[in-house]
Amino acid sequence: MKARLGTVAMGLAALAVGVSISGRVVAHGNVTPQAVDTSALPDIGTEWLKHNPYRGNATAIKIGEGAYGQNCARCHGLEAISGGIAPDLRYLELGDSGDEWFIERFQHGSARDGKVYMPPMGEVLGQKAGWAIRAWLETKHTDS
Repeated sequence: MKARLGTVAMGLAALAVGVSISGRVVAHGNVTPQAVDTSALPDIGTEWLKHNPYRGNATAIKIGEGAYGQNCARCHGLEAISGGIAPDLRYLELGDSGDEWFIERFQHGSARDGKVYMPPMGEVLGQKAGWAIRAWLETKHTDS
């Protein structure tokens, strides 16, 4: 009888661990965007720009680094080095040609076959935060 109770207890413990782990996996997709303080950046209006007005701006790069860490690193990786969940953003083209792809994804996200791969961040974080993140990403660029 004691052996049977021990087996049942171990089974229940394993079940509890399994439920705990599966809850974390499901929760991975529930990311609440974190607000970004962009008040130190020059105003750029409400119309979405096609090219990064903050390229090379040290303040924007610093703000972008924090904004990336809070809102993007979970999927795209620390320091923009992807672990395979989402694209490695260090390989984005530099300059205006890379800006076009970046801001499209930032504004509208990415979905295929009804599955959301990246949520739209444009309305949530705003244009200033998006361009600050892009300014920081350009400092992490690599060709290989």
